[in-house]
Amino acid sequence: MYWHIIEGEEGCEFAVQHGHVAVIVDALRASATATMMGQHGATEIISVLEVEDARQAKAADYPDALLAGERRTVPPEGFDLGNSPLRSEIVRGRRVIFTTTSGTGRLLACWGCPALYMGTTINATAVGNAAAGHGSDVVLIPAGRVGNPQFNAQEDLSAAVAIAMQRGEPELGEGRALFRYWRERILDEGIQTLFEGAAHADLLRRSGQEGDIVFCARIDVTESVVRAVARNRWGVVLRSIDTAS
Repeated sequence: MYWHIIEGEEGCEFAVQHGHVAVIVDALRASATATMMGQHGATEIISVLEVEDARQAKAADYPDALLAGERRTVPPEGFDLGNSPLRSEIVRGRRVIFTTTSGTGRLLACWGCPALYMGTTINATAVGNAAAGHGSDVVLIPAGRVGNPQFNAQEDLSAAVAIAMQRGEPELGEGRALFRYWRERILDEGIQTLFEGAAHADLLRRSGQEGDIVFCARIDVTESVVRAVARNRWGVVLRSIDTAS
């Protein structure tokens, strides 16, 4: 099996067209938040594209669900919580409707892959093991910025490479040059420095959420993994999986 690292829309198209396992890496912060929601016992996470989709899904089908997500790093009006992995404890035993700027859109674009996960540094080993368990090639997809392929999401790129690095010496397919470049930067500068230097980190600092940057840069905080298990009329449904099985 090969590990591919392909950013954004191109990565989603590659994974779907070739029938590979996909891991969406939205490092600041959707992948970490969804992962921690899974750890804290959300019954399921319905990932939807737009803020209005979230509101309509709750009104029409899921009146008891929590609304979670962000636009420009802060919760939309009327939402129960934002997109912070540090504030996800309240989801225990609850369904969550989740929308973010980029990560949720990438999930929708990858629906149809044989297996689809969200993952990042905080569950790098666990999500890598889960993805590898299918015996298929794996496409690590740095989410980037939906609608802006030129956006420099260095946190997503370095987090995707960090997942691959936990495999030791992975057999690389597409994205070999990306892997080598970001591996060297990770080894030279460290993940936290790369996250703190990301453009998106500036927005988080301005909104007083710098603690999320530090948390999201940690490696293997949890063995929690969330996998896409269904698609309904609103979006993609994620559930926590048992990585010990």
